[in-house]
Amino acid sequence: MTDRPLTLMAVHAHPDDEATGTGGVLARYAAEGIRTVLVTCTDGGCGDGPGGVKPGEPGHDPAAVALMRRRELEASCEVLKVSHLETLDYADSGMMGWPNNDAPGSFWRTPVEEGAARLAELLRRYRPDVVVTYDENGFYGHPDHIQANRITMAALAMTSPTPKVYWTTAPRSMMQRFGETMREFGADWQEPDPAEAAAMAEIGLPDEEITTWVDTSAFGAQKFDALAAHASQGENIFFLKMGRQRFTELMGVETFVRVQDTTGAAVPENDLFAGLR
Repeated sequence: MTDRPLTLMAVHAHPDDEATGTGGVLARYAAEGIRTVLVTCTDGGCGDGPGGVKPGEPGHDPAAVALMRRRELEASCEVLKVSHLETLDYADSGMMGWPNNDAPGSFWRTPVEEGAARLAELLRRYRPDVVVTYDENGFYGHPDHIQANRITMAALAMTSPTPKVYWTTAPRSMMQRFGETMREFGADWQEPDPAEAAAMAEIGLPDEEITTWVDTSAFGAQKFDALAAHASQGENIFFLKMGRQRFTELMGVETFVRVQDTTGAAVPENDLFAGLR
């Protein structure tokens, strides 16, 4: 037997990703006494600057944006009761096709083995029982999300023991409701063209392919407040328009695909720690 606490490690690309994809499980498991570790890979410097100024526009200072977003990330972690925050501080690569993809120091151009070696150090330090990150397409094709998947899976291959590993996802049924909600709350919502609609239809997975459904509705307010902590990016965080109640109704279950298991726990499961306690 060991007195080491059960530990969840979430590996995310940018400040605010922790709240969007895993805010519910981070808050829930912290409340259950599980140690929660957040690894944020980039500095978020390609986010909006003060007043909503965009990258490349006059007045956008990536270093200042990164500092601002670090403070917001720390505030989000306080809301979610994250036990330990670790930042790798690679430069934000921006969206796919942006010049930032190839900028020196960007996460996207960092050799996978380099990022994996740094993450492997954290895996050895914290010895998580459960690791959560994105799927191989970064959920929607964002280069930093894809790179987070790559370094996580490479780091796991470099270390032992072997934790349960999950990739975040969304059920297609929820994506349909999300589109309906966007039309309800987004006064400037425009129907996507056929190509965009086809791409959106491929986001997430059919419900029957999702292995893990975690009820986080009791922590909806915390998740909402964690997102709200990233106030500088509010223009890009559509969910904040809903208010806490509607947000929790839509986002009160977090879903995952289990890609590595050490327990033999049956799926579908409703707990990332099924078989571990």
